[in-house]
Amino acid sequence: QGQFTLLRDTRTDGSFLVHHFLSFYLRAGCKVCFVALLQSFSHYSIVAQKLGVSLAAAKERGQLVFLEGLKSCLELLFGEEEQPGQPSPLQFLSTRDLRALFDFVRVSLTPADGDSWKGPVLLVDDLGVLLSLGAAPVAVLDFIHYCRVSVCCQLKGNIVVLVHSNEDSEDEENELVVNSLCHHSDLILWAEGLATGFCKDVHGQIKIIKRLSLRQAAEQDLVQIYQYKIQDRNVTFFAPGLSAAVL
Repeated sequence: QGQFTLLRDTRTDGSFLVHHFLSFYLRAGCKVCFVALLQSFSHYSIVAQKLGVSLAAAKERGQLVFLEGLKSCLELLFGEEEQPGQPSPLQFLSTRDLRALFDFVRVSLTPADGDSWKGPVLLVDDLGVLLSLGAAPVAVLDFIHYCRVSVCCQLKGNIVVLVHSNEDSEDEENELVVNSLCHHSDLILWAEGLATGFCKDVHGQIKIIKRLSLRQAAEQDLVQIYQYKIQDRNVTFFAPGLSAAVL
């Protein structure tokens, strides 16, 4: 409880981690607020179905609150009428202020009378989209800070955020946000493409960094490295050089 997990990918697509955490928390009986800025609801629903979870059923029973960023952007940009008293969570497109998005998260995850969910979870895919839509890096970091105070500290829940990064990138704003989040994360799952290029038996490597130094200054961070292969319904992990193709 109270953990901030950063999903980071470089030279590969780390979205398989988002699908894992989404299905994991729903199966665990947690209340999930999913800020989906990258794909449509049907995309996440199809993948979740393969993992044995129904997103539509989770929405109906009130376990999943889903913000479809693509649809909300279109409605806001092309003049769809907002419902009275329900401002769009993506108001920052015109105001440069992420307060409405934070209010959406806070209201979604605040327990109501009669709720029996085990704990609140905020899942964001992908944070860099906010920068692409015009939000300032400081506003994005403030948004995450307030979400951590509300979800992790006050509600004793968890936050999982995906960001893309590239060492050679000229996108200084994105790299600023990624590096700042790395310093404040309890756990970093960093998916990287292989330096040697594409391989059909090994799709990449994942670096698991447990930020022990965040809790105790004298401690060293614990780093574990595995390679992985993504299959249709699951992901296989193994030590570097020990894939089935090699053995």
